Amino acid sequence: MERFLDELLIEPWRIPVIIATATGIYLGFMVLAKLFGSRILLAMTASDAVIIIMFGAVAGRVIIGHPPTLAAGLLGLASLMVLEAAFGTLRRFTGWGRLLNRRPVLVVSEGTMLLDAMRTAHLSRTDVLTAVRRAGLGSLSQVQAMVFEPTGTMSVIRTGQPLDPEVLRGVRGA
Repeated sequence: MERFLDELLIEPWRIPVIIATATGIYLGFMVLAKLFGSRILLAMTASDAVIIIMFGAVAGRVIIGHPPTLAAGLLGLASLMVLEAAFGTLRRFTGWGRLLNRRPVLVVSEGTMLLDAMRTAHLSRTDVLTAVRRAGLGSLSQVQAMVFEPTGTMSVIRTGQPLDPEVLRGVRGA
């Protein structure tokens, strides 16, 4: 019974260590996402999925530590959820979100790929053409504007549609 409890519970001295490592991993991922962008969210390839799974495995091991226990895992998950809620609140009431969140980027204008903007967003020609097809268009010339969103999605506005300038407010390159 004692061995069973050892697998479930956590030594009290490990609690602040788990909270500190969860905080470090969370902040580290936020910085890496800022540096490398949200392109990985756009078109998840098999290798992207493998990388994300590996990130999760590494982060989990670092947060929970050794030996992993149920209590350590739950504490690690709870710490990450509290951090996400706290940073969400901080983003809403301060300028913190502008530091972490990428701005949307105009990557196609009037049927022309904006190569510098695509480079900044870490997008390839294939990524843009895939978004054209997903929008149900047969040609890049049918694109009035394409915006790479901070969520990793592409918004496509077709040629000939009325375009309110307010829609592109805050979009880099618009």
